[in-house]
Amino acid sequence: MNALTTILLLIASNIFMTLAWYGHLKLQDMNILTHSTPLIFVILLSWGIAFFEYCMQVPANRFGFINNGGPFTLMQLKIIQEVITLTVFVLFSVVAFHMPLRWNHLCAAACLIAAVWFVFGFK
Repeated sequence: MNALTTILLLIASNIFMTLAWYGHLKLQDMNILTHSTPLIFVILLSWGIAFFEYCMQVPANRFGFINNGGPFTLMQLKIIQEVITLTVFVLFSVVAFHMPLRWNHLCAAACLIAAVWFVFGFK
């Protein structure tokens, strides 16, 4: 159960992280924010969203870490988080910004799969 809880929390936290880091660009694209919106406002907005990211990221790592009774080593947690981060980002960029997927993106995905195999496959 800790593995599933950890992964679901990491997915949720990365959705918030992506919105905190890149959501303001979409708001600008939608003319909700403008180029003249004060940067401090955009930073505070991003921090407000990032708060929820941390509310999920920290428990995910805590529940998932092997020294706390979870199933994952520190390296495994990091690789899982990176794969989720890039997956969420790719989905966000394709859906929100209509960015096309290209062959090099698929090659990068294959490298991520290899990273997961290396981290989880050898003990």
